Amino acid sequence: MLHELLLALLGYTGDLIIDVREEEEESGTHIPLSPDAPISQEPTFKLAPDVSFVQSSERDVIERIITLGFYYRELDRFAAKSRNLSWIRSPSESPLSRTSLLSKGKTLKQSVYRRAIANGIVEVLSVYRSAVLHIEQKLLSDSLPIVATLTQGLNKFFVLLPPLFELILEIERDNIYGGKLLNLLHKRCHCGVPELQTCIQRLLWHGHQVMYNQLASWVVYGILHDPYREFYISSQDDKDSEQESAPHLLEKLTRLSVADTSLNDWHLGFHISLDMLPEYITMHVAESILFAGKAVRVLRNPSPSFQFKDGSSHQQIQRGSQRTQGYTTTISFQNNSLDNKLIGEDLIPQAEADKIESMLQDLKESSEFHKRSFENTIDTIKAVAASHLWQLVVVRADLNGHLKALKDYFLLEKGDFFQSFLEESRQLMRLPPRQSTAEADLMVPFQLAALKTIGEEDKYFSRVSLRMPSFGIALKPSPVDLPKVKVNKDGDSMGHPDSSLEVSLDGWDGISLEYSIDWPLQLFVTPEVLSKYQRIFQYLLRLKRTQMELEKSWAFAMHQDHIDFAKLRNDSRKSSVSQHRRQRLRPMWHVREHMAFLIRNLQFYIQVDVIESQWNVLQSHIQNSHDFTELVGFHQEYLAALISQSFLDIGSVSRILDGIMKLCLQFCWKIENDESNRSTIELEHIAEEFNKKSNSLYTILRSSRLAGSQRAPFLRQFLLRLNFNSFFEATARGVLNVVRPRPPVSVLQ
Repeated sequence: MLHELLLALLGYTGDLIIDVREEEEESGTHIPLSPDAPISQEPTFKLAPDVSFVQSSERDVIERIITLGFYYRELDRFAAKSRNLSWIRSPSESPLSRTSLLSKGKTLKQSVYRRAIANGIVEVLSVYRSAVLHIEQKLLSDSLPIVATLTQGLNKFFVLLPPLFELILEIERDNIYGGKLLNLLHKRCHCGVPELQTCIQRLLWHGHQVMYNQLASWVVYGILHDPYREFYISSQDDKDSEQESAPHLLEKLTRLSVADTSLNDWHLGFHISLDMLPEYITMHVAESILFAGKAVRVLRNPSPSFQFKDGSSHQQIQRGSQRTQGYTTTISFQNNSLDNKLIGEDLIPQAEADKIESMLQDLKESSEFHKRSFENTIDTIKAVAASHLWQLVVVRADLNGHLKALKDYFLLEKGDFFQSFLEESRQLMRLPPRQSTAEADLMVPFQLAALKTIGEEDKYFSRVSLRMPSFGIALKPSPVDLPKVKVNKDGDSMGHPDSSLEVSLDGWDGISLEYSIDWPLQLFVTPEVLSKYQRIFQYLLRLKRTQMELEKSWAFAMHQDHIDFAKLRNDSRKSSVSQHRRQRLRPMWHVREHMAFLIRNLQFYIQVDVIESQWNVLQSHIQNSHDFTELVGFHQEYLAALISQSFLDIGSVSRILDGIMKLCLQFCWKIENDESNRSTIELEHIAEEFNKKSNSLYTILRSSRLAGSQRAPFLRQFLLRLNFNSFFEATARGVLNVVRPRPPVSVLQ
């Protein structure tokens, strides 16, 4: 019986010690348990009921001891199932089809982390088997063997095996794998039993070995080796693969160029899988790991069109990459293999990669997981990757030169070019844009302005192109209708003086610029960044166009006055008509001067107080920072400050400014195109609306909510220029108290 008891401790039942589940399968027959049978919720090893020569007290002791055999067998079954790799040798399936089946979860459910934990469990079970063997030797050498020897030798395993059984029971029941398995083990480590804590820490160590291997593959080589989606960095292709078959996915990836693949990987290719992120790894650390891997991936897979500008040597890379279902195939041209190797080592030296791998190796060899050491190592790796990426983007790709070009053209730093462009296109913009040819019509004045103002030394202008977005709905008036509306003195269409003009203004307000960005600058200047530049550009171009029209209207008035004076000298009978017209339009010139005063000060405020000051701040950051992530943050702050201090993020102010600019243009065009008495009434109406909007603008800008924001320092200078003689303050108070006697509206609503 002692021998059968020893065999039961190793999971083998017999006649005296039985497994209840095996006996229940067929009455009177013993059927071995299937390897795929689920884990029982409670121990099923029992002493056979027909054993009558054992006392009840001894039966209780034996049944308590043989539960260890049950735990051993279930743990061994779990380990064998988790470590089973026989499916790899299956000749009937290709590796691609097996991977596809695994990704869809239809057949085999493998887990690298479970296999690692199973290896740790095998270590514990080997210690247990050694203890059983030692007890057997002791019982054989003892002349009078007793059950107490078993109890004494196996007592410490009652602390280890039951918690391990509960652990695998929870793993199987909840289907825990990957990062969730690491999180579970980390929680189980916090217990008051030193032996159990050491055992769980050893299992966690085995799990961390897999994590460190995946981490090293990601941050050293830029390769995400995660066939079962267990790592907390996951690929977007995993989601795509669920919707597309492998041949279609391979064809799709083949069509992508290396540069497109690199950019797609950087912006959308990888993300943090929150389900697999253990709780003891913070989101900040996970983001650092994500960035480091993407940076190394970019540095090791440069675009074929990228050329180094260091010295006189220009080395060009030609490499294609095809990826499908976790497999990566690299196609290198034989004649460029040496250049590829040299360029890869130049972007990220092998010494740096070895340094990163050495730091991760130190973490792997540590018997315990130290959170502080792990976070410090990740921060160091991120700093190394960010430094090399900064060297690539800022130094070799001439980032500062491109930022200066964006400032020149999107922020209207080249004022002479845009002044010339607006003058050349002034007559064109007096008509509504034609849906089919608007962009082509603008190219002529655009090119003429470039010939006049852009020199050959400006190598960035070739990257700038003018765009006029297509209209979703055709414009109501035709190009022939608008002049008729302007010159018609008696038609009903003059009842709404600004209807046709608004169509024209709104149409040309869609003018935008495009800037061609080469690899790797797309990592920095993203489509989102360019959209912010576009928004600021359209706002500044409207402002400059308004300022130019106000100047042109004054030049037109002076020219008309000289003509009238010449006519007066030739024909004295027309003097009364000329004097009457001058007297009628004189108040309007005061309004024009108020408009020009506001637009000039707003333009000076944005160009000098906002753009130039923020540009100087950005330049100081670029000079002092050698970290790519910091630089991206500084540039985002730069754009946010431009939008904020230009009031583009405040809907009420933005709408008022748009209304003021439209009123200014309507005012100028009314003066030039119509001089009737009815036009004077319309001009007075425009002047009244302008006074209301300008006073409302001043009231909002001097509110207490804006005074406490980041706009405050330069905003105070702008308000001081507007209200240097208290004119705006007095008129704004009068408008609010007399014209619209109501409490002031909240600024940001």
